[in-house]
Amino acid sequence: MRTLLHGFSYPFRAISLIVSQPVLWRYIAIPIGLNLLVGFVLYTTLLLAGFQAIDALLAGWPAWIEWLVRGVLVIALFVGIGYLLVRFGVVLGSPFYSRLSELLEERLRGVAITAPPPTPANIARDLGRAVLFELKKLLLTLVIGLPALLLNLIPGAGSILATIAGIALGATIACLDFFDPPLERRRLRFRAKLGFIRRHLPASAGFGLICLGLVSIPLFNLLAVPICITAGTLFYCDVAETPAQT
Repeated sequence: MRTLLHGFSYPFRAISLIVSQPVLWRYIAIPIGLNLLVGFVLYTTLLLAGFQAIDALLAGWPAWIEWLVRGVLVIALFVGIGYLLVRFGVVLGSPFYSRLSELLEERLRGVAITAPPPTPANIARDLGRAVLFELKKLLLTLVIGLPALLLNLIPGAGSILATIAGIALGATIACLDFFDPPLERRRLRFRAKLGFIRRHLPASAGFGLICLGLVSIPLFNLLAVPICITAGTLFYCDVAETPAQT
């Protein structure tokens, strides 16, 4: 439990670090602006549609079951929109987040592996890796998420079980997103990134859950992505065994 709670602490440590390091602010301000634009589009389109779908689904249910299931589905709706916001936010802000992570690792560990120079070949290779990474996360989501959705067919407890499975999946994806800058600089394979999460359980579970929660809070989640990127680099720097080599 202590290790799990330690994983929870990283976003709060990240906020303190960001506030004390004005040199980092420029790598955060532009992605926040992009997140504001993306968040406005997502919330004005998907949130209302989601509430209407929930109302239609629960029409005619007994009142006590309706309120229980409604609460679970509303939580799932906010988690889902937060997931989409992170997807867009991480991709659009990736050049800024990569540099933010490099600076943090250099300050915290004394030396960092920097991204390769932006030559056409390197850009093409990095783009290919980024697309493949997103496709593998999508595949992971489908492999776990679709069976989890079938749990909703179980009366009563099925929706609760499906939500628990969805939160566990969301926490894993959050770890992949926010640990990625230092891991990607080392050109780790997708399986190795999952292995990093598994080796550092339960701290990584606490980290994933708190980050998933932060990116699911309306309005605050517009600020949460750079905070969680910073937190992921802090986590990596704490658990890495030896300084990075150039």
